[in-house]
Amino acid sequence: MTNDKLHYTIPGLDEDAARTTIDLLQSRLHATNDLQLTLKHVHWNVVGPHFIAVHQMIDPQVDAVRAMADALAERIATLGGAPRGTPGALVEERTWNDYSIGRATTQEHLAALDVTYQGVIGSYREAIKALEELDVVTQDILIGQVEQLELFHWFVRAHLEDQGGQLQTSGESTEAGAARAAHD
Repeated sequence: MTNDKLHYTIPGLDEDAARTTIDLLQSRLHATNDLQLTLKHVHWNVVGPHFIAVHQMIDPQVDAVRAMADALAERIATLGGAPRGTPGALVEERTWNDYSIGRATTQEHLAALDVTYQGVIGSYREAIKALEELDVVTQDILIGQVEQLELFHWFVRAHLEDQGGQLQTSGESTEAGAARAAHD
């Protein structure tokens, strides 16, 4: 939560709305910083017959998510806040567990990423809803980002579908559980 004194904010936005918006942005900044590191971790630790396809699919996602983090941090600063982008702040303030899969097959990592993307996208959609009455400009930024995240999620899920369109990971809510379901 933003405790720093705001020396200014943008015209037309009162300080309370700015603080709430900054807090929502900060949680998204932590999520995107975590996601870009997780994606790079997957890029380095994925193995198996589909290695090169997944390895090459992940890097553009890393780059795009890094750009999202930068846009979020700059919006926090624009609103008069101070973005917290240190690893310590991320670990201390996040509300999710660390990515749990190490060296694993493409299917196991993609299954775990399916769960990861579900969490990130779900929390983005909650923030978008909260911004409806606070700041539609910030809401628009998040809408654009969630559109890209949903596309990346689709790329991941396309590898997990069977011929009937069913996900191998259907019903799994943890990375480890999803990875096991994809491995079986």
